[in-house]
Amino acid sequence: MTAWQRHIAALALLSGVILAIFWRDAADMAGIWWHSSTFTHCLLMVPMIGWLVSQRAHLLRPFAPAFWWPALIWMAGAGLVWLIGEAAGVALFRQLGLVLMLQGAVGAALGEKLVRGLLFPLGYALLLVPFGEELVPLLQTFTAHISVLLLHLSGIAAEMQGVFITTDAGFFEVAEECSGVNFLIAMLAYSVFAAHLCFKSWVRRSVFVAAALATTIIANALRAYGTMVAAEIWGIEAAGGIDHIFYGWIFFGLVILIVMLVARRWFDRPANDVAVDTRTLGGASRFAGAGRAVLPAAIAIPLLFAGWGVVIGGRSAPLSKTIAVEAPPGWIDASAAADATLWVPRFDGADRLLLRRFADGRGRVVTVAIGGYERQAEGREIVAFGQGAVDPDSKWAWSASLPSVAGAKTDRLLHPGPVLRDAATWYVVGGAVTGDPRCAKIGGLWARLLGGDPRALSLIVSSEERQGGRDAITDFVSASGGVKAMADRALKTR
Repeated sequence: MTAWQRHIAALALLSGVILAIFWRDAADMAGIWWHSSTFTHCLLMVPMIGWLVSQRAHLLRPFAPAFWWPALIWMAGAGLVWLIGEAAGVALFRQLGLVLMLQGAVGAALGEKLVRGLLFPLGYALLLVPFGEELVPLLQTFTAHISVLLLHLSGIAAEMQGVFITTDAGFFEVAEECSGVNFLIAMLAYSVFAAHLCFKSWVRRSVFVAAALATTIIANALRAYGTMVAAEIWGIEAAGGIDHIFYGWIFFGLVILIVMLVARRWFDRPANDVAVDTRTLGGASRFAGAGRAVLPAAIAIPLLFAGWGVVIGGRSAPLSKTIAVEAPPGWIDASAAADATLWVPRFDGADRLLLRRFADGRGRVVTVAIGGYERQAEGREIVAFGQGAVDPDSKWAWSASLPSVAGAKTDRLLHPGPVLRDAATWYVVGGAVTGDPRCAKIGGLWARLLGGDPRALSLIVSSEERQGGRDAITDFVSASGGVKAMADRALKTR
């Protein structure tokens, strides 16, 4: 067996072990590629990465592979990223840690020179990690604002309520699917690939990628505006049909064509340029080691972090059988009263659930919802997509962000009618209260890693706009002694 064959076999073994240990994260990532329209381009990226490697294979063959000690540090860092994701319940970090660990395996099995020769394909593989959906509310809001501005400039009357727009032709929602995040993420993958092939200058590469992303965002806003104009001319049903055909089959292709035609005059990399300059890869290999030492250590690292994840994932603490929420002074329990437009938040996997309504003498009504967890894990998290005030399976939809109530994440929701509802969300993790989802994730991370209180609550106080809205929420929380007092009573700590 040649040296190359031994090292390729070692790489296959190490990669197989990593994928076997973290099979759940690998399967989740592949499932997202297959089922989510936002990330289907990743299915194409896998053979693209293979093509990039094949371009370099004959150039790198003269270099001897080596088992490389520093790659173990790389793998350990990747394991730490995975562990943070496991402790915080953030799939993004777990999947990023998996990809980084596979990159580290390439370094451990092939050595420094070959890693440098494969640097772009290895780096490009990071875009296989599904990310970017947190940009959806921002892109929805931007698209709505630009659309309304263009409608007004066109002489078309339009009113905006968050991401909902009303014109004479009908009622439009800039939904998550219309935010353009799927094409923005796909354009990032495409533009990075094209920038590498077409430019040598890093300045030109950076400008090209930034311009491609900006063009995609603006083009999506123009598409939404065009749909509303078409509705004014041909009616809302015809405009919807045109939009779906254009958006699905033509839009992204036209944007790519425009970007490439405009950028073509600045291409500075010859078509026959070598994939990698091997002149920079000369010299003796540094920090090389024996396979019988490096390979077992590289296998032990993912096993260590996977074991650590199992230990911290099993901790829990009991919640009270009932969650206490009392009517504060000036308010009475109105849970028995009929609710014309039912609102129910979503707390998947919660160990305790509570939903109660309270009213005051001024006719204002608030609803208090609590989801309690004895521990957080995959599928049972207080901060996750589809969790909290807006259930994706309900008729309620996110409309806009509002000024915070007592530090809460405060949103306006809309139900067909339209019915507007304000909702303030707090998270209780490790005994601390926060309205910031990021802080809640970090709090859960520290509680699990350092042995803190594993219990968590999601506390939502909401009110329809016609029943007091944000002002009623503020007064109810104040009369209850503040959010901290409400959380302590729910956890029976006072």
